[in-house]
Amino acid sequence: MRPLADTIYGLDQSSIDFALEGCGLHRDVIKPFQQLQQQAKQAGFELVIASGYRNYERQLLIWNAKASGKRPVLDSNGEPLDMTQLDPWQQVQAILRWSALPGASRHHWGTDMDIYDRAAVADDYQLQLTTAETVGDGPFAPLHGWLDRQINTDKAQGFFRPYQSDIGGIAPERWHLSYAPLSSQYQRAFSIDELIAIIKAQPIALKDVVLENISSIFHRYIDVPIDNYPH
Repeated sequence: MRPLADTIYGLDQSSIDFALEGCGLHRDVIKPFQQLQQQAKQAGFELVIASGYRNYERQLLIWNAKASGKRPVLDSNGEPLDMTQLDPWQQVQAILRWSALPGASRHHWGTDMDIYDRAAVADDYQLQLTTAETVGDGPFAPLHGWLDRQINTDKAQGFFRPYQSDIGGIAPERWHLSYAPLSSQYQRAFSIDELIAIIKAQPIALKDVVLENISSIFHRYIDVPIDNYPH
């Protein structure tokens, strides 16, 4: 497999820098993220990363734990689902609503991250990464209002929200930022055929169902139209 493909599918982390509070980001994303942090600080926010780079093995553990019932699977409202009441394809879709298929997570690239405002909550606050935290009276609503303005005026250092709207696949994730100059390159290089080869070779739960529906999964849960990226 090509070295670039190893990076795209979370199998190589040689381009990842773990110096930023122990959270991995692609080396080319560190500087623009720090610039965005500084902008946020000047606006009164402490922008930090809850989750950055995630390798293939980590995503596989998450997927299999959800498929086996060891971790909860949530519905669109954030409520736990009874997976035993769903058929296998429904189970796959339920997991994909909030968790990426191993090999297809944007977190593999080191370009994407989940963020929050550390100054807005107490040290013992249990971060949920839910929509309720980012809107209305949610503790991180002011940060996200500020980010909205930065993104809409092209002042977000190249970052945008790939899951801003609900199109019937991945649930909207206001806390998920992506560095467009690099993530757009990785997305263009992404290959369904290479992903299929990885899935076939790995112990992924619900594998047969995933492979049977891989085209639908790609269009609904993986692909972010290039036109949605900032230009």
